Amino acid sequence: MNKPDTGLTDEQWARLKALEELSDEQIDYSDIPPTTDWSTARRGVFQLPKGTAARLRSPSSPTDTSEKGLETRSIILLEDSGWLQGENADYAAAGCVDLSQLAAFLQDTQPETAQALHLDQDDNTRRQFLARLKREVGNRGIIDVLRNGVQHQQHSVRLFYGTPSAGNQEAAAMNALNRFSVTRQVHYSARNSNRSLDLVLFINGLPILTFELKNNLTKQNVGDAVEQYRKDRDPREDLLRPGRCAAHMAVDENRVRFCAELAGPKSFFLPFDQGHDGGAGNPPNPDGLRTDYLWRETLTPGSLTDIIENYAQKVQGGPIWPRYHQLEVVRQLLAHVAANGAGLRYLVQHSAGSGKSNSIAWLTRQFIGLQKDGQNVFDSVIIVTDRRVLDSQINATIRQFAQVSSTVGHADDSAGLRRLITEGKKIIITTVQKFPFILDAMANEHLDRKFAIVIDEAHSSYGGRTSAMMNVALGDQPEEEEEDYEDRINRIIESRKMLGNASYFAFTATPKNRTLELFGEESPQPDGTVRHLPFHVYSMKQAIQEDFILDVLQNYTSIQSYFNIVKKIDDDPEFDSRRAQRRLRHYVEGHEYAISSKAEIMVDHFNESVFSPQLMGGKARAMVVTDGVNRAIDYYLAINDCIARRELPFRAIIAFSGERDHDGQRVSEPSLNGFPSAKIPEMVREDPYRILICADKFQTGYDEPLLHTMYVDKTLGGIQAVQTLSRLNRTAPNKDSVFVLDFMNNPDAIQAAFEDYYQTTILANGTDPDKLHDLRGTLDQRQVYSWEQVDTFVEAYLDGADRSQLDPVLDACVEEYLKLDEDGQVEFKSSAKAFGRLYAFLSQVLPYGNAQWEKLSIFLNFLVGKLPAPEEPDLSRGILEAVDMDTYRMERKAARSISLAEEDAEIDPVLTGGVGHAAEPELDRLSNIVAEFNKTWGGIFSEPDRVTEVINRMPEQVLEDQAYLNARMNSDRQNAQIEHDSAVRRLVTAMVRCQTELYKAYSGNPEFRKSLNETLFRMTY
Repeated sequence: MNKPDTGLTDEQWARLKALEELSDEQIDYSDIPPTTDWSTARRGVFQLPKGTAARLRSPSSPTDTSEKGLETRSIILLEDSGWLQGENADYAAAGCVDLSQLAAFLQDTQPETAQALHLDQDDNTRRQFLARLKREVGNRGIIDVLRNGVQHQQHSVRLFYGTPSAGNQEAAAMNALNRFSVTRQVHYSARNSNRSLDLVLFINGLPILTFELKNNLTKQNVGDAVEQYRKDRDPREDLLRPGRCAAHMAVDENRVRFCAELAGPKSFFLPFDQGHDGGAGNPPNPDGLRTDYLWRETLTPGSLTDIIENYAQKVQGGPIWPRYHQLEVVRQLLAHVAANGAGLRYLVQHSAGSGKSNSIAWLTRQFIGLQKDGQNVFDSVIIVTDRRVLDSQINATIRQFAQVSSTVGHADDSAGLRRLITEGKKIIITTVQKFPFILDAMANEHLDRKFAIVIDEAHSSYGGRTSAMMNVALGDQPEEEEEDYEDRINRIIESRKMLGNASYFAFTATPKNRTLELFGEESPQPDGTVRHLPFHVYSMKQAIQEDFILDVLQNYTSIQSYFNIVKKIDDDPEFDSRRAQRRLRHYVEGHEYAISSKAEIMVDHFNESVFSPQLMGGKARAMVVTDGVNRAIDYYLAINDCIARRELPFRAIIAFSGERDHDGQRVSEPSLNGFPSAKIPEMVREDPYRILICADKFQTGYDEPLLHTMYVDKTLGGIQAVQTLSRLNRTAPNKDSVFVLDFMNNPDAIQAAFEDYYQTTILANGTDPDKLHDLRGTLDQRQVYSWEQVDTFVEAYLDGADRSQLDPVLDACVEEYLKLDEDGQVEFKSSAKAFGRLYAFLSQVLPYGNAQWEKLSIFLNFLVGKLPAPEEPDLSRGILEAVDMDTYRMERKAARSISLAEEDAEIDPVLTGGVGHAAEPELDRLSNIVAEFNKTWGGIFSEPDRVTEVINRMPEQVLEDQAYLNARMNSDRQNAQIEHDSAVRRLVTAMVRCQTELYKAYSGNPEFRKSLNETLFRMTY
């Protein structure tokens, strides 16, 4: 078939075919409209009319499965959304620009400047401008240059026209003149002219994104593209230097990854995938390839403009480019709010370590100026957080777009918050700890204002009192007029509800049932139940599979404790068996010998397996999780003592709140650590500090990528287990594994806790408000109070009465309470507490109010504090003085990778509380309690007493071994321990006939052998 009459020369036609990689047989000329303007060339660059490239594919033409075919397909998809195709020859490597596209843009938008800069001729004027442009991009980054242009001599050169405001036709016309172009096989290297990048995207001639494409059909994938960037793309090349491009993308037909700043072999690539089936990857695309969304949706001119204006940024830590889930959740929230206005609630379930700080910062910034029907949706955004990193991230993000001082305010007290709202600050940041106190004194009107309330880590930041006080502060207040008692009750009821003039945006990785019911989307079910689901999910499963966070359960090792206790008194008194067992377990695990033994294991493991140049480049840290401040102090002293005795080159830090008395001394973090508490996060990253010992503090919300190992000596359950172990999941250079050594928890319980939050967490049903009627009925039946007393008390309280009017009412009720028997007291007090908790929660979500519930809630809130606890003697008291620990050892289980069920999890509604009853003590003799305890925890010997006697004699026998004595006197500790262990082995072998159990345990149980060796060595060295 001959070339049609296109108006092109033979050379131009050959160039077109080469560009499209088509033969004459592959072009269906009949499908090309005869009116096609084939001469739409600007400055010698051939451009197909929009949509024409797609028509150049004949359905009957052979499929091109090569990498070049993937390039061609990508260009076609880009052209369909308005991209131009650039010429490789127009790329000036020296200036890192497409000269043709840059000149055309400036000629169209700033013709006088274009003429003055001589962009159409190679002279000194042009060279000076290109050098200035190159320096500015290198110093400020491509994003800032596109947003703000450059100053060159007497010229202010704009290089990009952003999204126009509604109705601004002049701005819209200028925006339409932006030139988005794509060039294939760009020869970028000044060192090697053969090196080329598969694709480079340009905006007005300035490179913005580079691409390496790979094709699974030719046995290569996105991983090969990543390695090509790491190994073959030198970041010292001008085009690949930091800030020169916004991101570098590795793409195949299934996956997308990107790097915001190349660093050779250390280049850190993140996934840019949609997610599939709750995990990593992309879903099948019935209309093409799985990664077509990148070209069809993300990289359209409009979408890329949005990313440049609102997401991509250069901060102190380097450039930032959004991940797909971050871009998606912010855009979806903005679209939903723009369509529906203020007054709705949203729950975002994003995995820990998934970049919630940036997502919140980008969302917050764009709330300012978001409009519906020509009016701003929000007047102010209030952010409730407990993390300094979020505070600084928001400031860094806002600083890209506006003066921070005029936009962001920090509320440290009630007067400050009142002033900021009155001044009309757009973004107000406060902490969850300060929030109730800040709002306590709020009394201003906010009738005409609308708020976005963004809650970071919603499970911990938004409780009943906090939320109620926030609603009072931000809600509509009546005019100052005379209110009667019922008016005030009704106002309080209304203030508890979610506000109509505020939208709530709750972010969390581990939504509790309360959080789901407060903020989740309702989904009515055929059986009458109402499920509650997150608005958007980026699951733990997806984050792990995408290598964005680490699987903290991949190397989970538990240590089982075995011990025997003995009765050390002649009498055999009775104790409450259930309580006694708990006391004994706490006693043995906190015994000085047990702490010392576990500390030795931790130090040994850290020294041998964590403190290594091969692990994370020698930067790995560990955390010890304890069940209380005193236990943490014990560990701090034991671990540092062990480190000092062995002369190891690291030490531990302790973290706990306040001061404590310990062994007769008043101690605190600064007195033990030797530096201020505020410096703990900083010092953990500095040598010689390598081990952080915690008592609650730092167990949640602490983000330290250098944490590699966790030693757990605290019972963890449910959400606490997930939040605590997730301290390890942050990625870092050379960090490809984590390790958990657990002295206390059952692996099955840990597995169950994580499965609730591995994929989407769904609330099975809402809380039944009739439970409040049931609880009130239980309370009324006990006749501790009368409703006349409730009304009298509440009315006096709301009138501001002093205690002389309030306490007599409460005291009269306390007298009635004391007349109840023990079961009656337990039932009333537990029901009163349950009513208060449940009402504080339900009052926020119910569409109706109940004045009786509100009055009873106020009354019970004061009464419960006056009710003495039922007199219940502790029948386990004194047992610790009657026993002594005889033996203690630990057995390390094999490391295992805990697998989680790949399905969404349903969690139960909020517990409504039940009617309590005094637990009947289970009395038993001390001898029986000790026997039962030893049976449960006593170890592997059928005759522990007999074996204990033998072991107790072993130190004396080991000291008779001459080889060990010589090494002990004349050699170092390491060689002495080698001779010691040989002496123990010889001694146990000699007992093989008379002590079969001991011999079998020593020879067949490595953990027992190690424990016995270490114990005897400590006793004899």
